[in-house]
Amino acid sequence: MQQEFKIGGTRIGVLIGKGGETKRAIEERTRSVITIDSEEGLVTIEGEDAVGALLAGSVVQAIGRGFSPENALILLEDEDLVFEQLDLSGHADTPRQLDRIRGRIIGRDGRAREQIEHMTGTRLSIQGKTVAVIGLPEQVKDARAAIEMLLRGVPHESVFAYLDRKRKEAKADMISYYY
Repeated sequence: MQQEFKIGGTRIGVLIGKGGETKRAIEERTRSVITIDSEEGLVTIEGEDAVGALLAGSVVQAIGRGFSPENALILLEDEDLVFEQLDLSGHADTPRQLDRIRGRIIGRDGRAREQIEHMTGTRLSIQGKTVAVIGLPEQVKDARAAIEMLLRGVPHESVFAYLDRKRKEAKADMISYYY
């Protein structure tokens, strides 16, 4: 199996890591081979094991979208975790509007982003025209819903109230499951 991804030039060094350690760790843990064309920003992943190659692709994409290698590599530790990207470009006509949208998601001093991460159990990375999310499928779904609410201009308080409600529902479901 072979996959190709284009990642930003500033993220190539992060993908390779000090002395090649990040690239090597991904290759070893997924039994795949990663080839990087630094000039083009093109990353090719090849592997006999399709699942391993797909996982390597998710890790490479996560690093390319701004996650630290440590946060991206958790995708290899728990097979239930997923990586998802949301494209913001359709919500802004100008770079200034895009900055405003990113600012709403990040919040003052990063507090909105931290609150979404805390309330959903996910990890977020806002970079360029995308928001990337790592978490369990239900958690990612809730984080995506919160981000989409912010994109529509819903006040932060309402978004956090929604997330609190979802968290309480999940807790109630878990309790009823065990009893």
